[in-house]
Amino acid sequence: MSIFRSMVTYILLVIGAVIVMFPIGYAFIISFLSGAQLLQGVLWPDEWSLQNYVTAFEKVPLLRYLWNSFIVSFIVMIGQLLVSSLAAYAFVFLRFWGRDVLFFMTIATMLIPWEATVIPNFLTIQKFGWTNSYLGLTVPFFALAFGIFLLRQHFKTIPFELYEAAQVSGVRHFRFFWYVVLPLSKTSLATLGVYSFLTTWNMYLWPLLVTNDEKVRTVQIGLKQMQTQEMATEWGVVMAAVVIVIMPTLLLLFIGQKQLQKGLMQGAIK
Repeated sequence: MSIFRSMVTYILLVIGAVIVMFPIGYAFIISFLSGAQLLQGVLWPDEWSLQNYVTAFEKVPLLRYLWNSFIVSFIVMIGQLLVSSLAAYAFVFLRFWGRDVLFFMTIATMLIPWEATVIPNFLTIQKFGWTNSYLGLTVPFFALAFGIFLLRQHFKTIPFELYEAAQVSGVRHFRFFWYVVLPLSKTSLATLGVYSFLTTWNMYLWPLLVTNDEKVRTVQIGLKQMQTQEMATEWGVVMAAVVIVIMPTLLLLFIGQKQLQKGLMQGAIK
């Protein structure tokens, strides 16, 4: 009976994996088809040519967009790790009036739809003169309530006696934070880093609002730009660009999958 259940489980997992991966595989196959083949309804390329990939880089400054997305995603990832870890440290190891109330207010911001904050954030960025700049694309996302919550839950598993012993030994807050707390929280930090990078890489609406210069626009805007420029016979070029864009995220997801899963489970259980 257990063997039958295992077989059924694996079959369902395989079916689920095929369903999830089908759009990516289909886009990969289309990226090798010419416009004429797509119009003829060809489902498999006769010749595996990289011409569509070459054309994708020629139609729009795709390499520049990829670099911008990498820079923006990396800066947001570092900013969220820094702000979230410092805030979580304060909520766990520091004693001050109203700490719990402030934490619950921070968590409550997760209930506010992101769309409701777009206009105030845009007006603020515009007033600071941060449009068409990396500052406008990154700074509004440094404070993340989810990241603070995730790291706080992990920091609470660190024995408070370590903090008290450090205080008795004359160890300052930053030294204790840097040499004790962070090394014990590598899994949660890696989880938050992967989550932050992937979320920022896939952003579309905010970069579209705060940028109109190709020098700072991200790759998601480039994909939409290519889609609007190309005719239906050039979908192979568009899909080639899509494959190029999703490859870094897939690699990062596959590399950090165990860390991501382990970190989320630790935050939930502990």
